[in-house]
Amino acid sequence: MAARSNLVNLDALIKRADLGLKIQDNSSFETLNSIPARELKSGNGIAALLRKPDFQRETNHWGPEQVVSLLECYINGDLIPSVILWRSSTNLFVIDGGHRLSALRAWVEDDYGDGHISHQLFGHDIPREQRRAADRTRKLVKDRVGSWEYYQKLLADDASLTEEQQRRISVLTSRGISVQWVVGDVDKAETSFFNINMKGTPLDAIEEMLLKNRKKSIPIATRAIIRAGKGHRYWSEFDQGIAQQLEEKSAKLHRLLFEPEVDRPIKTLDLPLGGSRGVRTAIQVLKDFLLITDCNQNGVLKKIEDYPDDVSGTDTLRILSKATTLSNRITGNGDGSLGLHPAIYFYGPTGIHSTPMFLGTVLLVAKQLSNNNSQFFKDFITIRSRLEKIMIEFKDLIAMIVQKPGSNVRVTRYCDFLNAVIKSLKQGENIDESKLIELAELEGRILSGDFKRTSAKISDEQKSKVFIDVALRNALKCPICQGYLDTEKSVSYDHIVRVREGGNGNSDNVQLTHPYCNQSVKC
Repeated sequence: MAARSNLVNLDALIKRADLGLKIQDNSSFETLNSIPARELKSGNGIAALLRKPDFQRETNHWGPEQVVSLLECYINGDLIPSVILWRSSTNLFVIDGGHRLSALRAWVEDDYGDGHISHQLFGHDIPREQRRAADRTRKLVKDRVGSWEYYQKLLADDASLTEEQQRRISVLTSRGISVQWVVGDVDKAETSFFNINMKGTPLDAIEEMLLKNRKKSIPIATRAIIRAGKGHRYWSEFDQGIAQQLEEKSAKLHRLLFEPEVDRPIKTLDLPLGGSRGVRTAIQVLKDFLLITDCNQNGVLKKIEDYPDDVSGTDTLRILSKATTLSNRITGNGDGSLGLHPAIYFYGPTGIHSTPMFLGTVLLVAKQLSNNNSQFFKDFITIRSRLEKIMIEFKDLIAMIVQKPGSNVRVTRYCDFLNAVIKSLKQGENIDESKLIELAELEGRILSGDFKRTSAKISDEQKSKVFIDVALRNALKCPICQGYLDTEKSVSYDHIVRVREGGNGNSDNVQLTHPYCNQSVKC
């Protein structure tokens, strides 16, 4: 499997459609034995008819090497496994072989996730990692296979072809990927899809869960947010007004959680709360985030399977609204925003986003909101500066504390740990390395000082660490609570001398504060 940041997004190359959609069109077409690459070019019949089931996972599981290997097999005449199709009244659905056909179409369209077809699907908003993977793929194709345009020029001027060029042109004009057919109704097609895709390269757990629960609010919201309300409209059956609200809320949440994109090494403190949007782990983070927004007063999360199908879209809007409320409490310029600084609360010592720190912090805040516990936030402000000092000074130790529990309990364990630190600070306790280990209930499992590592090489991680350390030493702080300000995402302009006490709006009477501190502390 390629590294997650090096995967080629071919999802736009074959459109999606509902397997069971009833269309009053009795068109029919011949059963195909094979699909030549030339038929995948825009304007040709097969390209127009091909569809993926709307519940199919994204076509983004291949790295550049796998794409190029498929194209090498095609142009060299080597064996390529058959694709499996099912014929509806109007479309040819790809039951298996979506990556193979998408890679071929990417070749003929010169679109490896950053071309004109991809831009149409993704609303001209192509993530940086996706563009980089496309560039790497295109260069490999040029070096080892040759572009589609190159072969078209050879076909137009074949007078001086080499023997190797002639051989490849012969293969290109005569071969296609062989096709097998699923025969039966829509239920047979869907059953075949799941049976086939649980073999070979199986669906991973998150993919299987999202696909099998695709009509429920959490999966719908997850897919909407990850693409900022763009891409395939999984919510197209909802009333137009609801669909529009869903897209608007999803776009806003996407901006709150995943912008701006992160470069390595890090050279800015303006970091996305939810980490990178260009990797598949973002789906897992987002799904868990949405479940947390809907937690009960004890912080217990429902299982996705327990949600009913959302036939109208109202439950999806409910989830998106709760997610917006929670996000606004964490960041943004609304009155209740704590303006938590991502570099302190959500990122590890070397500038790598920490999913347990992010989701654990979110869970702690979500539980307080569910309990209408306004006192928690007042207490938090009184100890905020001390908490942030600890989180910066002992970030290496905290990173180890986060990783010690099993992956399935890291979020809840970090939530409990953070809450315990806040309570200890409120009680006036002194917190050092030993106390942090005690609060994490990891005595005997971590030795003070064993988390420090050294290396002669200055890696991107160490460059990021140095930048964050230096930048935080010079970062602005809120004059009310002395906590760090995230001026890019969450800042309030506060009268130093209140208006009711005669204060004016001149710059010498204005200070930058957290929105919560301005509206809920200084009032």
